[in-house]
Amino acid sequence: MLFSTIYAGLLLPIVAAKVSYDGWKAFSITARPSDKDIPGLLKGIDHVSLSCGQNHDVFEVAIPPGKLNAFKRLGLKTAVVSENLGAEIAQEGSFGIYKAATKLPGDKAKLPDKSYFKSYHSFEQHLQFLSDLQASFPKNSEVFTTGRTVQNREIQGIHLWGKGDKGRNPAIVWHANSHAREWISGMTVEYMAWKLVQGYQNKDRLVRDTLNNYDVYIIPIANPDGFVYTITDDRLWRKNRQKRAGKKCIGTDLNRNWPHEWDVPGGSSTDNCNETYRGMKAGDTPENKALVKHTKSVAQKNGIKSYIDFHSFSQLILLPYGYTCDANITDINEQMDLAGGVADAIKQVNNLDFYYGPTCQTIYQTSGGSSDWVYDVAGAEFAWGMELRPQRLRGNGFVLPPKQIVESGEEIWAGMRYLFENF
Repeated sequence: MLFSTIYAGLLLPIVAAKVSYDGWKAFSITARPSDKDIPGLLKGIDHVSLSCGQNHDVFEVAIPPGKLNAFKRLGLKTAVVSENLGAEIAQEGSFGIYKAATKLPGDKAKLPDKSYFKSYHSFEQHLQFLSDLQASFPKNSEVFTTGRTVQNREIQGIHLWGKGDKGRNPAIVWHANSHAREWISGMTVEYMAWKLVQGYQNKDRLVRDTLNNYDVYIIPIANPDGFVYTITDDRLWRKNRQKRAGKKCIGTDLNRNWPHEWDVPGGSSTDNCNETYRGMKAGDTPENKALVKHTKSVAQKNGIKSYIDFHSFSQLILLPYGYTCDANITDINEQMDLAGGVADAIKQVNNLDFYYGPTCQTIYQTSGGSSDWVYDVAGAEFAWGMELRPQRLRGNGFVLPPKQIVESGEEIWAGMRYLFENF
């Protein structure tokens, strides 16, 4: 969510990309009173921006090796965050081998092995994982397709429930990877889906109570085309892959395209080359249409208890609203207390601090965002965004080494357990 690019079976190599980030350095920029327009100063320099909002005191950017001197000549107050983005991408390693789950008598499969979470995976392997997870929990789950992308890929998710018929309870809805490069978000929600199935089968009381009282809908990769493009061409691609007639650049920011407060000034961009480009009309991307249709359908059945849109990075729990800093949701105090409890539970696992608050007041203004739509239009009781590890100014950003997949999964799972017990 917080990273934009502005740049004129077998083991499969992750970094097959045409865009190389070898030698790129990342910097933080602290705005001074004399620095009137930092984004404007950077327009003449190829760069990657780690902050997509309009109003900041601290910016983060990555600069290619050939532009380092030009960047230094700007005279900004900077500090090095990463010495080499390409080296960090290399630390992600290679895609691991993923074997389909073993079938048992009665056509029930074993739970997918935890080794799945030792590496990142191709889009096809993500779909296979969902299929295998469903096969291991056949009477209480289904894989669903909510729509297709610009390039005709399926947007798939998994629906989990407990005793009784499916679809009879209020919903818990999780989305991830709407921003293509945020690989840790999809892996983290898949880990939590795995924990839900494992916990139900192992008679974990809290998990059983949750699935017996809520229908859980999980979409790990909401932007399949963009995700595939991060593997084949540009690891740091953010948007979808939609081409528009008469437009110079490709892609729309799916989290600025939701059809609610879509065109509020300052919360997105009308420039289709900008990473926060909102589209030509509210909700005009195929991916957003699919997500809206599914979320609305779920809400109309028995309501949505909790919605979370998972992103990376910055370690944040973000409440509505994003489109304005001047209004709060009616039960802001109760939701802040709940978010604080989730943050405390997360910290107990790996001692990481997650900060929390209304989106606009905590990071920056965002219009056309998922959480605002789900809260105001779909009527969810809770509609949050979560920015996963790492913190800002710590390096790595979107390119976490695979050893952190389970660490991220465990800490966020602890936060979700607190949520299940207290909402």
